[in-house]
Amino acid sequence: MHKFAASAFALTLFQFSLGAHMAFAADATVPVKAIMDATVSNWAGGDSDWQDIFGEDKLKEIYSKDFGAKYQAAAQFPAADEDGISPFDYDVIVNAQDACPLEDVKIDAQPPKNNVTEVLATFKKSTCMGSDADYQKVTTVRFEVVEEGGRPVVDDIVTNDDNGNPSSLKSVMVDLVKQQQQQPTDQTQQPSDQQKPANPQ
Repeated sequence: MHKFAASAFALTLFQFSLGAHMAFAADATVPVKAIMDATVSNWAGGDSDWQDIFGEDKLKEIYSKDFGAKYQAAAQFPAADEDGISPFDYDVIVNAQDACPLEDVKIDAQPPKNNVTEVLATFKKSTCMGSDADYQKVTTVRFEVVEEGGRPVVDDIVTNDDNGNPSSLKSVMVDLVKQQQQQPTDQTQQPSDQQKPANPQ
């Protein structure tokens, strides 16, 4: 009787644990869906306003603290774009400066691994540019989702570069800050003899 009760308890515990993992895996798509909905809207055409996926509210709500800190550090060096705020001069989700209305958008959460749930977003971004096979390719973006403060948040966004190699957006932001900080300071400073006031006559 005791063995049966112990087995039943173990089974219940296993089911609860499995259910918790499955629930988190499902919830992990929530912040990704918010990002993808905004991206789909941005490339849909029409008169709708451009949605900043890194707006202040979104940074607090759908990204991890570490991601938010790295973005804010990179944002101190805005790209030469219209808003003068973003550190990027391209859309980091479509990984380009231009795209078509996104087609065949799918979002799928993978099984959690080491407290990280990878959520895959797939879509076609270039179908309006032509019928060639290159324009029909499916783009895959990997979102690394973690639990923070009791809710799922995006901790990194991984895309593939032109050679098919994975590129972490957090690493891109860190490198951007390093490159800017290593810029020669003499480009903005005048020679010391020009900085001194003229001697009174």
